[in-house]
Amino acid sequence: MELYNYFRSSASYRVRIALALKGLDYDYKPVHLQKNEQFNESYAAVSAARLVPLLRDGEHAVTQSLAIIEYLDETHPEPPLLPKTPIDRARVRTLALDIACEIHPLNNLRVLRYLVRDMKVAEEDKNRWYRHWVETGLETVERQLAAAPARYCHGDTPTLADCVLVPQIFNAQRFACRLDHVPHVMRVFEACMALPAFEDTRPEKCPDAA
Repeated sequence: MELYNYFRSSASYRVRIALALKGLDYDYKPVHLQKNEQFNESYAAVSAARLVPLLRDGEHAVTQSLAIIEYLDETHPEPPLLPKTPIDRARVRTLALDIACEIHPLNNLRVLRYLVRDMKVAEEDKNRWYRHWVETGLETVERQLAAAPARYCHGDTPTLADCVLVPQIFNAQRFACRLDHVPHVMRVFEACMALPAFEDTRPEKCPDAA
């Protein structure tokens, strides 16, 4: 397998965690978003969306981080990243989507670039925008975790939700977001970071981080 990704991309980090949790080897293919390498003809031939991550598995290419993780869960079922029962799977997907759909899209690189370059938003106002949507979005996750406390987002083993939560916290810390108002979120984050799958795939440990 090959993973096209960027070390600082939270969506890419999600997939790196899932691959590590499942003990799967892959070739790391860096695509530097700050240098606009996603728009190079060579990558455009691979990815119609010109986005990362992209997983190539033999002749198949899968995009969108959550779709990639579910693909990995179906093709390599152990250890499972989704629970057994429909209601538990729905809860894990809800937690993941509360981050991947309600927080992340408002603050990804394309949006931040548009705010600064096209809307002429000042750097501090851009950061204030970022912090607002992350801090308020994590409050939703906090309420859900508080309603059913567990070691990880759902139960005693990491799931899809944890793969999505941890990269969002890394980004929140990078932009100096307030996190003292989400103690359950941070407790789960710390439990995850005690595992090699989360620690060893963190952004600064990637080959393209230098």
